[in-house]
Amino acid sequence: MTKLISVIIPVKNGSNYVKEAIDSVFSQGVDLEVIVVDDGSTDNTARIARDAGCLVISHPACKGQVAAKNTGLGIAKGEYVMFLDHDDVLRPGALKELYEAIESDPSVSAVEAKVQDYLSPEISSMPGVLVRPDPYFGLFTGAILIRRSAFDVIGKFSENINTGEIFEWASKMDQNHLIIKKIDLVSTDRRIHLTNYGRTDKNKEMRDYAAVLRAMLRSRK
Repeated sequence: MTKLISVIIPVKNGSNYVKEAIDSVFSQGVDLEVIVVDDGSTDNTARIARDAGCLVISHPACKGQVAAKNTGLGIAKGEYVMFLDHDDVLRPGALKELYEAIESDPSVSAVEAKVQDYLSPEISSMPGVLVRPDPYFGLFTGAILIRRSAFDVIGKFSENINTGEIFEWASKMDQNHLIIKKIDLVSTDRRIHLTNYGRTDKNKEMRDYAAVLRAMLRSRK
């Protein structure tokens, strides 16, 4: 039996994809808890998650995906933590391989695998949208398993941004000399669809990335 892993899924109005994400987690064959943070959904996301066996925490109003991650982190009981987007899918056995990699190396605070983009089956094509043909590293949720103790050192995610928080988090890891180890594993299939955050609020996303980059550069001076 593995040590407990907390998988946190932040979601708003995710009834179209969240069940597939949840099922991919529960099929991993490790000791885990699945925490779904329902961030002000107006659909039946919360009911789907409860029926699937998840612990569901609901925000009465939308606070943003970063605040949702922090809410989940605040109640997580696992020694290890993973964040998974509600529209992505873990590959069979991926979480166990990530767990074995981090358990075998006490010097690392997180292990990072690769993701593979794929076009959601209900979409025939998306002209002008990049769907990368090969797996890649990119600090995406669902591809990183983190020691819970790392957050005791660097704190939770900054809620003044709504995307790019993982890059700020990685910068804090580096500043505190906490190691992220890359492993040769494709852990996650990353769904490309019409309502990915980067397409529905692209201007906000770019502002957040710019703010994160400025903060990282200041911290290095």
